[in-house]
Amino acid sequence: MAEKIDFVKEINRLKKEKNAVIMAHFYQTGDIQDIADHIGDSLALAQMACKTDADIIVLCGVHFMGETAKILCPDKKVLIPDAEAGCSLADSCPAPDFAEFIKQHPGHKVISYVNTTAEVKALTDVVVTSSNARQIVESFPKDQPLIFGPDHNLGNYINSVTGRNMLLWNGACHVHSQFSVEGIIKLKHEHPGALVLAHPECPATVLALADKIGSTAGLLKFALASSAKEFIVATESGILHEMCKKAPEKTFIPAPPETSEGTIGCSCNDCNFMKLNTMEKVYRCLRDESPEVVVDAELAKKAIRPIEKMLEISAKLGL
Repeated sequence: MAEKIDFVKEINRLKKEKNAVIMAHFYQTGDIQDIADHIGDSLALAQMACKTDADIIVLCGVHFMGETAKILCPDKKVLIPDAEAGCSLADSCPAPDFAEFIKQHPGHKVISYVNTTAEVKALTDVVVTSSNARQIVESFPKDQPLIFGPDHNLGNYINSVTGRNMLLWNGACHVHSQFSVEGIIKLKHEHPGALVLAHPECPATVLALADKIGSTAGLLKFALASSAKEFIVATESGILHEMCKKAPEKTFIPAPPETSEGTIGCSCNDCNFMKLNTMEKVYRCLRDESPEVVVDAELAKKAIRPIEKMLEISAKLGL
């Protein structure tokens, strides 16, 4: 019979032995969030990567997050627990097709969501996250034509709150695009005092029901500060772990997805890519120092410029 491994103990031992740091996105499972040295949304993880003095970064999230960390920290070894942890949104925007889209609209500045490959970032003037997208869009002159990709829902929301008319790439996140409007309305009737929290990657029909629209970190901050006791949460269910941990006296209800048959799905709306990561995989990737994220040096030189521009603007705006 194989000996059972204490993953928490072994991961902590390996972190110390290898001068490694674990960074986890809010959409990871609770056990991974609990073992992480830092947890946050995409903006926070990029900012943390710039500051760490660790030799190894274990990025518990999806592949583009590991790429971003590697681009920002070329001298560090960046690992991800599962090399297959991709992103439906990033996949919806192939770089050659996006390059052709840009070519067809000369004179436009290009704003890309962080949920993109390094190749798409290399085509971009500035990267944004859901935490800073509005502010960065507003930093451009009002008469500057803009292209925004790949998330159509986020771009549509930013257009609506800024009065812009950005050209939008037609991409979407498989999690946020599947929330059931009918299911949220049903939950609101069952919990009349609950506030609806929604990520701006959700369709406009879902955002119309929201009391607060914001990034993952923004929704967490709002929930902690609010006097409300119940919340219906329309974003990936991993954030509920931190919400419950920080505010155990409050109730957080995951908004249900809609099934392919058009009915209300049950329980949480999970990202199957985010949930590919497990404690065993975190342990094994630290032990074996694999899978490692590698980004071509020339590509990284092009891709780092829009990321640094985002961090520069964010710092200037205090984000």
